[in-house]
Amino acid sequence: MRISVPREIKPEEARVGLTPTMVTSLTAQGHEVFVEKGAGLGAGFSDDDYREAGAQLTSQEEAWAQAELLVKVKEPIPAEYGFLRSDLTVFTYLHLAASRELTEAMLDSGVTGIAYETVRVGRTLPLLRPMSEIAGRLAIANAAHHLQFHAGGSGILLGRVPGVVPSTVLVIGGGTVGEHAARAAVGAGADVTILEANGDRIRQLDALFPHARVLMSDAHRIEEELPRADVVVGSVLIPGAAAPKLVRREHLSLLKPHALMVDVAVDQGGCFETTHPTSYHDPVYEVDGIRHYCVANLPGAVPVTATQGLTHATTPYVMRLAGGIDAALESDAALATGLSTRGGKLHTPGVAETFPDLPSAV
Repeated sequence: MRISVPREIKPEEARVGLTPTMVTSLTAQGHEVFVEKGAGLGAGFSDDDYREAGAQLTSQEEAWAQAELLVKVKEPIPAEYGFLRSDLTVFTYLHLAASRELTEAMLDSGVTGIAYETVRVGRTLPLLRPMSEIAGRLAIANAAHHLQFHAGGSGILLGRVPGVVPSTVLVIGGGTVGEHAARAAVGAGADVTILEANGDRIRQLDALFPHARVLMSDAHRIEEELPRADVVVGSVLIPGAAAPKLVRREHLSLLKPHALMVDVAVDQGGCFETTHPTSYHDPVYEVDGIRHYCVANLPGAVPVTATQGLTHATTPYVMRLAGGIDAALESDAALATGLSTRGGKLHTPGVAETFPDLPSAV
């Protein structure tokens, strides 16, 4: 099979879909691998590393044109829509429910899209988990920075010092992102509350965090907890679907004037009604006097670590797809759950529910 890795051109994205080690494994099995020049530089891999692994170095256009299977990290952006075609399979994060424009481009082209974020093994999301772990930790690291006075914050330390009331962190959603955000916040000494709606998960979190409050999440509880928070972390995920809007605009009046809202669910549309995506270049904005930090794609800040974490998880799936797309989807139930678009139709229930007027096979 002809497998390509383009250079990511989404702003502030430097991860890469295949490492040289993966290229070596693929070429040893007789596959042709094409890597766009410079694709791995931000992740710590030179063009020579890929060449020595057996890849052919190409331009952007050639990388897309040569591919039967294209392995990316982030969803195609408008400048790449013209490369999509019906005989191409794209394996990457897609987050279709957050973008009708991208969804329509995928459907119009007929491309087969397989989304990392919806590949499911039992109740786990193995290709989303490593990035969620990083995103949770970065949410707290960035919150700590933006609470500081010189960063425009109110001058509160995210943590605890003797004799001073600690900062309070409210984590809404106790999945992987929420767990790792709570780990980082508890480690800093903050007073942490986690809200979670699943009873079994609440018991797990209660055992993991004996020094945090773990409470059942509902609309009333959110309204009760918001006034206590110096930092609110939104980390709610419904695989493949748009995130629910759990904090509405009218709730902002409940918050302390200096509170900081951090929406890690922004890639799926955000779980705050007032969320819109920002970037590391311009990360914070205000709504009704409340500062919002809604940087999309948080793991992009640490491309070396994030690439290694991601590719450790994706490698076995890439190897299966390289053996044949149809065979891989038929034989691997987990991989099949990642199928998002094919033949101009949607295959992910959550996306089909978000865009009920678009062609669907579910």
